[in-house]
Amino acid sequence: MKKQIAAMMLAVMATATAATAADKIKIGTEGAYPPFNFVDSAGKIGGFDVDIGLALCERMKADCEVVAQDWDGIIPGLLAKKYDLIIASMFITEERKKQVAFTNPYYLAAMTHVAPKGAGITTFTNEALKGKVIGAQSGTTQADFIAATYPDAEIKLYPTQDEANLDMVNGRLDLQVGDMLPLLDWVTKNDDGKACCEIIGEPITDKKFVGDGVGIAVRQDDNDLREKLNKALDEIRADGTYKKINDKYFTVDVYTMK
Repeated sequence: MKKQIAAMMLAVMATATAATAADKIKIGTEGAYPPFNFVDSAGKIGGFDVDIGLALCERMKADCEVVAQDWDGIIPGLLAKKYDLIIASMFITEERKKQVAFTNPYYLAAMTHVAPKGAGITTFTNEALKGKVIGAQSGTTQADFIAATYPDAEIKLYPTQDEANLDMVNGRLDLQVGDMLPLLDWVTKNDDGKACCEIIGEPITDKKFVGDGVGIAVRQDDNDLREKLNKALDEIRADGTYKKINDKYFTVDVYTMK
């Protein structure tokens, strides 16, 4: 009888341990894409993406850790199981779906052109921008867009958005294409961005490049985690948690862009 009780206790302990392990989640983000994700002066990772991720973890009653990963290696890091999900303002595209699975969108997406003030660029065709130096962050749909749309331009790609912005400030770019919300934040709130540059043209909303919005990426076989994240997202939208986080960073509801 004692042996049976001991065996039962060990089984219960093993189940509890497995449950605890299952509730520990590592979140991967870039940490170089303000205001969505960044590393502050104290070395802490923050931003809209991070706050949303932690709110989802709280709703799922999961113990979460956030880790930073360079953008170019962010999907390989997920596939190598360095973390369990990516929340890093990643557009949901058909190409990426070949490697990862996505949750429902947690905000909508659009891209934009940014140019030095007074650049006089009004036509966005390959012919009009032939020979211009156009920049974007490498490994992004923005980089895909400029390669496909402006093949006769001189294309420069950067490891981070901040580096692209810096080259624009220093006069090394005639134009850049980036995610609309971070660049809007840069040209309206950042001293360098306000002084040098402006958003031009209409928002870029071609689904071939911006996909179906911005989602959280998980490994393709992690359907249970994906469903839990979708449920938690619905819940934080319904109870006002999402709005509270949204309003900390933006003046529009980025979930609806209204």
